[in-house]
Amino acid sequence: MQRCLFPTPFCASVIAVTRFSAVAAVAVIALAGLAQPLVAIAQVPDSLGGIRTFPVQALRGKLAILSTVEATIDGKPIRMAPGMRLRSPQNSLVMLHMVIDKEYAVNYTIEPSTGMLHTAWILNKEELALPREGSGVKRNFFFNSDPTPR
Repeated sequence: MQRCLFPTPFCASVIAVTRFSAVAAVAVIALAGLAQPLVAIAQVPDSLGGIRTFPVQALRGKLAILSTVEATIDGKPIRMAPGMRLRSPQNSLVMLHMVIDKEYAVNYTIEPSTGMLHTAWILNKEELALPREGSGVKRNFFFNSDPTPR
């Protein structure tokens, strides 16, 4: 900023232009701040483009979160892996402590080495309508005590 020791016509014009520029800059910043929420809302579509793709080995079931380490899938207890990820219908991460004692229709994957729940996706209506294998026991043998041989 230039300081004028003696008032001159040039110095007065510089001060006027500087003040006008500062007011204009503040106005532009204020208007940009008002438009910001509208832009943010426009960037988040309702269903994020429709249906997500899931791994081939993902199964479907009803997931009930009992605590941050324990859950049930279709009524059967299961432990959750330490890095378990629960995804919302918008595909964002859901913190497990926020959904304790709630039940969701999900597609899920089991960690093969430990048998723990590794990832689960909470399904929206379109994804729920698509067919997927359930969490029933899959085997290529049967026992004599089975009600119906497979």
